[in-house]
Amino acid sequence: MDLSVGRYNGSSFSVVGRNPVMNEVREMPIVGGTGIFRLASGYCLAHTYSMNEMDAVIGYNATLIHY
Repeated sequence: MDLSVGRYNGSSFSVVGRNPVMNEVREMPIVGGTGIFRLASGYCLAHTYSMNEMDAVIGYNATLIHY
């Protein structure tokens, strides 16, 4: 995830793991980042709100700790 506003501008964090979009909710780990999120860890929940043959609407809720 790359952030571009406020104090987080230019910082990013990395979400890895399986993301089977057919499951309604997926949990994936946060394994690091850049800028203010250097050494970040935590988890991200991905929620599928709608999906068709071409597109999907997915929301992400990230909980992370950074130093």
